[in-house]
Amino acid sequence: MTKKDLTEPRFRQAAEDARTAEAAVHDTPQTQDPAYRLAFGDTDFLLRQELRPVRFQLELLKTEMLLEEAGIGSTLVIYGSARIPSPDKTEGLVEAARTPEEKTVAERLVAKAKYYDEARRLAQLASECGVEEDGKRQFVVCSGGGPSIMEAANRGAADVGMDSVGLNIVLPHEQAPNRYVTPHLSFQFHYFALRKMHFLLRARAVAVFPGGFGTFDEFFELLTLIQTGKMEAIPIMLFGREFWNRVVNFEALAEEGVISPSNLGLFHFVETADEAWEKISTFYELPCD
Repeated sequence: MTKKDLTEPRFRQAAEDARTAEAAVHDTPQTQDPAYRLAFGDTDFLLRQELRPVRFQLELLKTEMLLEEAGIGSTLVIYGSARIPSPDKTEGLVEAARTPEEKTVAERLVAKAKYYDEARRLAQLASECGVEEDGKRQFVVCSGGGPSIMEAANRGAADVGMDSVGLNIVLPHEQAPNRYVTPHLSFQFHYFALRKMHFLLRARAVAVFPGGFGTFDEFFELLTLIQTGKMEAIPIMLFGREFWNRVVNFEALAEEGVISPSNLGLFHFVETADEAWEKISTFYELPCD
C-alpha cells in the first residue's frame, strides 16, 4: 500500500458533489425546489438570520486560513482616516471651499497630507526589514484596504516589492480595495467585529494616524484589550501629538480617575515614520532599525 493510499481521504469530497449537483439535468418539482439545494451551496439559506453564527465562523476562518497559507506570521497594522488627501491631490481643495467653515476644514486636511507620506514611509521600512521567523514573514503591512492613509500603507509595501494585507468592509457607499493591496491578501467583511478581530490577531505593532469614528473605534478597542489584560502590550504609535491632544484629552481621563495614570504609557506620540519604526525595532530588538 502506497503512502498516497494511506493519506488520501476515503469519502467523496464536497467540491465533487457540488459539481455533480450543478451539472444535474433533472427537472422535476422536487429538484427545482430550494429545499433540494446542497446546504453549503444555498446562498439564500446561508443568509438566513439563524445562520449568523455560521457566517461568523466563515468570516473568521477564511481570512485566517488564507493568511496562514500565505506564510504571514505577524503584521504591522496601520489605522487612519479615509479622508486625508495624498500630497499630490491637495491642489485646489482650499480654493474650492464655499464657506469659511469649509475653508478651515480644507486647510486642516491639506495640512494632514504629510501623514500620507509618513504612512507610506513606515510601510516601506517594515517591508524592507524582511523579518522572518519559523518560516513566516513578520511585520507584514496590514490596512483597512481603503483610500487615503490605508492606501499609503499598502502603497509603501508595494514600493519595495512586498505583499500587504487589506481588510475591507462592505459599506452602503462603495469602498473598493485600493490598487496597492496584494490581490490574494485582499479580504472583504460583513461583520465589523470579525474585521477588527483580524486586525489584531497577528498585530505586533499598530500605527494610528489621525482619523474619525472608525479609527477611534479600532484604537480604543485596542487600548481596552491591553488595559484589561486580554492582550499583551505591543508598540502603539499615535502620529500627530497636536491632533490627538486636541481631539482627546487623555490627561483629563487620568485626572478624572476613570483611567490609571499608567494607562497613558500604553501608547507613544510620534511625528515621523522613522521615529515609529525605531520604537518598534527597539521593543523587539530587531536587526533592521
